[in-house]
Amino acid sequence: MAKEVTIPALPCASISETLVFYTALGFEITYQQERPNTYGCVKRGEIDLHFFSMKGYEPENSYSTCLVLVEDADALHDVFKTGLRQQYGKVPRAGIPRLTRPSNNNVAGERRFNVIDPGGNWIRFIQQASDTKEAPENAGPTTKLGRAIRAAGLLFDSKGDSTAAAQMLDKALAHDDTDTTVIERVRAWLLRAEIAISMQENDVAQQLITKVQQQDLTPEEKEALHTELEQLKDIEDTLRPS
Repeated sequence: MAKEVTIPALPCASISETLVFYTALGFEITYQQERPNTYGCVKRGEIDLHFFSMKGYEPENSYSTCLVLVEDADALHDVFKTGLRQQYGKVPRAGIPRLTRPSNNNVAGERRFNVIDPGGNWIRFIQQASDTKEAPENAGPTTKLGRAIRAAGLLFDSKGDSTAAAQMLDKALAHDDTDTTVIERVRAWLLRAEIAISMQENDVAQQLITKVQQQDLTPEEKEALHTELEQLKDIEDTLRPS
């Protein structure tokens, strides 16, 4: 029996700009045409994506998305990050296009990140929970701040609603409970910093990472925050003047 394959065809404003972006991610251009309509195809391993241009298309109003299941979300993200830095001089974290950081902020606890390409398409790279190196705990967050981190992460990572996510975290941080741990505060500050960058509020992001840098963490806390502290380095790089 033949193997069935589904290939998404996604809209864009410019085929050439889109293909340049995907080649920076390590994709190969497998087909391109100008007439009778502009069309382009890229491939990386088993990932195939097709694109067509539309007159009057506005990427910021795009609703197009697709899911790509991967074995190792963090490793692939590192490859994409390196390629984008080489192409653009810095990893784009705000506007269109941009690359979001890997997180487990979703109901299934899957490790995932998003590529928002020049056409405004959300390509969601997902490492299924059963294959995730750091499987989520069965129980959800127990503190108000912990629950706010989870909910704000969903709004930001899955829906792309930076404003609502920022408001939710700001409210939770302003009414911090006594049972909130340093680990949760650091996670909240870093998520809020990333949201601020996406909103082009770099001064707010800088204030938040300064709070993180001022924390006198124990070895156990540093171990628990290993992934987040790696994220801190990435945020610092994003905020560094070109």
